[in-house]
Amino acid sequence: MQDKKNLEEQLKQEAAEKEAETAQTVSADSAPEDKFEDAPLDKNVKLMSPARMVARRFFRSKLSIAGIIMLALLFVFSWFGPVVYHAWGETETDYSGKMEYSPYEFDADEEDSEYGEGVMIIVKENPINSLARPSIKHLLGTDDSGLDVFTRLMYGGRLSLLVSFIAVILTTVLGVVLGGVAGYYGGWIDNAIMRFCDVLMCLPTLPLMLILGAVLNENGVPSQYYIYILMVLLSLFSWPGMARLVRGQILFLREQEYMVAAEAMGYSSARRIFKHLIPNVLPQIIVSMTMSLGSMILYESALSYLGLGVKPPFASWGTMVSVISKGDDAVMASTWAWIPAGFCIILAVLGFNFIGDGLRDALDPKQRR
Repeated sequence: MQDKKNLEEQLKQEAAEKEAETAQTVSADSAPEDKFEDAPLDKNVKLMSPARMVARRFFRSKLSIAGIIMLALLFVFSWFGPVVYHAWGETETDYSGKMEYSPYEFDADEEDSEYGEGVMIIVKENPINSLARPSIKHLLGTDDSGLDVFTRLMYGGRLSLLVSFIAVILTTVLGVVLGGVAGYYGGWIDNAIMRFCDVLMCLPTLPLMLILGAVLNENGVPSQYYIYILMVLLSLFSWPGMARLVRGQILFLREQEYMVAAEAMGYSSARRIFKHLIPNVLPQIIVSMTMSLGSMILYESALSYLGLGVKPPFASWGTMVSVISKGDDAVMASTWAWIPAGFCIILAVLGFNFIGDGLRDALDPKQRR
């Protein structure tokens, strides 16, 4: 019996020693963590805000930097270029061309001219200096109307970029408002807005633009406002895509926990939509807007090519390229009159697309680097 008691006491003592060793090991392992928690965060951990993380990802992309440089050069060229280079105005024609002579035949009964019987030489005073080659006087030459191409390129950039921004902003506002309302309320409101979107998306945009352009032309709309009206009308047909994007995102976000909490706190529907839902859809909206800017510039160019853009003598990049639609061999051979405008269109579209791709990658939550 005594040996049994001694054995039990020995086993208890060994168990107590093991527990003491285990507790000592756990306390030793937890000591560095306790020290780390007590240490200042700024010395051990670098915290980065979401906005800074997005900016870091965006500026790490070489294509994004290239897009920013392209657009910056175009904006500086279009808005500050006329301040530096003001030798010629946008609608100023160069009348310093060579004197033109053309024979004119008349009947023998008419009075003879000094150049011979039946022939009269007509002299054009101050003829237009059209399709002049690039020189010091005209850095990019002149077009078929004797207008300075370099000057028109700058003023045309103002109009093309401004029109594209106006159209995209209008499209975004309509799409966000109607898509947000449809996605949040659902039911018959959602069905009505989405069916209206389906109708607009089924309409042939280009033939409608041609019809509207003809109507505006017949009603004597001033040429300088022509393209603005058309782009506003184009925005009215282009918002369904943005509305569908916003609606799809809100259908997913409205079931999240923070939206349930906002509803329980008694927030109004407008506050829940525009303060809690729309900001969470903002990354997709920004990317879509950036991509649409390049598309709107192409739309403006296409409308101008079809004769629905700004009327001469006012300039836009699309109007300058549209001169090749006349089929004039002399104009086609004078590449300096239309290639620079096409090059600016390519730069603008590429710049907007590069920035859009960079924003899409930077705002992707799956990106870890």
